[in-house]
Amino acid sequence: MTVPATVAELVRDFKANGRIVIVGASLAGLRAAEALREEGFTGSLTIIGDEPHEPYDRPPLSKQVLKGWVPADHTKLPRLREVNAQWRLGVAATGLDRATRQVRLADGEQIPYDRLLIATGTRARQWPNPDEAALDGVYTLRSRDDAAQLQQALAARPSRVLIIGAGFIGSEMASVCRELDLPVTVAERGSAPLVGALGGVIGKVAVEMQRDHGVDLRCGMGVSSLEGDASGHVRRARLSDGSIVEADVVVASLGSIRNVEWVEGSGLAAGFWGIGCDAGGRAFDINGVVTDTVYVVGDVARAPHVLYEYQFLAMEHWDNAVLGAEVVAHNMVNLDPDYYPHLLLPGFWSGQFGVNIKSVGVPTYGDEIVFTQGSVKERRFAAAYGRRGRIVAAVTFDHGRWLEHYARLIEQSAPFPPPPPGWDRPDDMNPMPAEFPAPGVPTELPDVVLTGHDPNERRAEFRPRRR
Repeated sequence: MTVPATVAELVRDFKANGRIVIVGASLAGLRAAEALREEGFTGSLTIIGDEPHEPYDRPPLSKQVLKGWVPADHTKLPRLREVNAQWRLGVAATGLDRATRQVRLADGEQIPYDRLLIATGTRARQWPNPDEAALDGVYTLRSRDDAAQLQQALAARPSRVLIIGAGFIGSEMASVCRELDLPVTVAERGSAPLVGALGGVIGKVAVEMQRDHGVDLRCGMGVSSLEGDASGHVRRARLSDGSIVEADVVVASLGSIRNVEWVEGSGLAAGFWGIGCDAGGRAFDINGVVTDTVYVVGDVARAPHVLYEYQFLAMEHWDNAVLGAEVVAHNMVNLDPDYYPHLLLPGFWSGQFGVNIKSVGVPTYGDEIVFTQGSVKERRFAAAYGRRGRIVAAVTFDHGRWLEHYARLIEQSAPFPPPPPGWDRPDDMNPMPAEFPAPGVPTELPDVVLTGHDPNERRAEFRPRRR
């Protein structure tokens, strides 16, 4: 039998008889399960999730759910096809033994696998003082249950809401509060909202946007402590400058933590930034050697990206979860040379204060910014980020129809400043420093994080993934 014929037979046998376990009943986990079946995998499939709910959509939680437009339990993700899986919901994975290829669950059960997909995502960072975090009226927002509880609290018309942190989720919650005509104070340790993700130039626009909508925005300000009344309900917060904010609902929007603790001791390259993997989703071990049985996808994955000097990226984006799941599912049931790369150009969107903010690329990789279209004063514009003479990202405020144009420029490593788009040009098109915080300056982490070192001018041709 020839080598190609042997490989084909191995693939057929695994698709029919293999055992795949997915840890993470998430968007990425569900879409990967569907893609596995689409790829012809008919073997055993187990999906493990620590929440009791079937996979649900997270973006509506900080928008439609908090506004009361959509009940939290109506965010279940649609099924694109039958997955015919064994669901283990409400039980967390607590350990991984790669030698025996078993996942250990919180109830003591061991689940065997031939190939494992880790899609455990992230969780909300809790308020650091446990006693203060336990006060009634103190919330985080990550899960469906979080959103349901916070929506009820907002519907009760609190006297004031305090949001700690002005990243995208914190800013979206502040916007919801103002739409509900609720007084809201936002305490942000950085110099401006969104500064960690989009830089100080755009942060200044965000400052004006929030204050114009009646947000009591306190920048450069931390929260020292939370105080409750005799019944154990939060009533006030003491800020880092000694001032007091009276509030009976407090939301800690302090960023996220990647769920990797359960693989400790497994020998995988796991840490604060997630689990290292190659562009096809195959996990690295602690020595940087790629594994053949463990794959990673979604928020918890960190992989080198060809457009960003092969630095590792960790992306907390909807598209990353969905498209990454398709690539990883294909690779899990095939062998080299039939692997696909996941070469997604990062992108996100956020709706707040009546403005649709969209971005493509990695703004934090840039050190310069230039407004290329529209009007900053009207908060209807496009801006491009540059580094070393090429465009690396773009952001739009109510100008999203141009995003594909900028994405093509980024993929082509077009020069920065980019060629003028031809119309709707702002008065000032001079590049300026993007004003990202210096390393170590406190602020919420951006949704796309560069987590690797900076190689010496390595380049490669960008090729979109095959379909």
